[in-house]
Amino acid sequence: MILGVPKEIKNNENRVAMTPAGVMELVKFGHTVYIQKDAGFNSGFADAEFTAAGATILETIEEVYEKAEMIVKVKEPIASEYGLIKKDQLVFTYFHFASSEPLTHAMIKSGAVCLAYETVEKVDRSLPLLIPMSEVAGRMAIQEGAKYLEKPQKGKGVLLGGVPGVPSGKVLILGGGIVGTQAAKMAAGLGARVVIMDISLNRLRQLSDIMPANVTTILSNEYNIKEAIKEADLVVGAVLIPGAKAPHLITRDMLKLMKPGTVVVDVAVDQGGCIETCKPTTHEDPVFVIDEVVHYCVANMPGAVPYTSTLALTNATLPYVLQLANKGWKRACTENEELKKGLNVVNGAVVYKGVADAWNLTLSELEDQFI
Repeated sequence: MILGVPKEIKNNENRVAMTPAGVMELVKFGHTVYIQKDAGFNSGFADAEFTAAGATILETIEEVYEKAEMIVKVKEPIASEYGLIKKDQLVFTYFHFASSEPLTHAMIKSGAVCLAYETVEKVDRSLPLLIPMSEVAGRMAIQEGAKYLEKPQKGKGVLLGGVPGVPSGKVLILGGGIVGTQAAKMAAGLGARVVIMDISLNRLRQLSDIMPANVTTILSNEYNIKEAIKEADLVVGAVLIPGAKAPHLITRDMLKLMKPGTVVVDVAVDQGGCIETCKPTTHEDPVFVIDEVVHYCVANMPGAVPYTSTLALTNATLPYVLQLANKGWKRACTENEELKKGLNVVNGAVVYKGVADAWNLTLSELEDQFI
């Protein structure tokens, strides 16, 4: 198969979807890999490393899309890429269709096969291609939240870990999944007083067993959230419904309950956000203030630490890329139910329920796409 890796052009997206090690594995199986010039530069991988591994460097993004049967990316295509995607071309990347109606309609129109990292799902309901970036984003949520709590950044002026004789800061985490767990670990390690909420009692029991003493678990409901945000210095939104919009757990009216300078970090913003007032921002302009509450809503947080993020992501994606390249998408998805669940839009048809529901589109039978 002919694979193409374009340079990411979303604002401040510094990751790349393939490492030289991944290229070497693909070339060993007889595949051709085209990498756009400087695609890996910001992640610490030079063109010479890719060519030494067996890739061919192409100057422009147009050439990559034109030659490739399969495009491997990190982030969803942006508007300038829509017209480059061809009918029947396989595009393997994070799509997050439920947060972008224009992207959804553009991919339907393209006739491409859109296989989304974020909905590849194992039998145990875990999301193997979302986990590594969720781990990065969860840890970064505390790092960034702590920074924006500083007074020059319009925060409360609170040091999360406190100092002897001074109380430590309070962190509220909504969601006990991968993002929430990693955020709680980081916040607890800094010495903050942490509350983590989830709707699952079983998950709360698990977290209670593994977390240090400065982490408290509380059942998530509207009343408990309203009470907790009154005292929180930092609130992390870490809710995920695979492939669908995140529910709004904090509404605009609830901001009035927060103290001025409280910081909210909505990691779920790429799925619509679980804080109603959040809208996607960039690393270039990451925050805005509403009702004296500082909002950090960067949709590609791991892009700020591209070396770590690229290695973590490609460690997880490469086995799936190899299956798709070796077998073709139809056979690979037939033989591997995990990959099959990653199919969102196929040849103009929406085949993933969360996407259809988000935009009131007709859901097609997935099996029809294999004929």
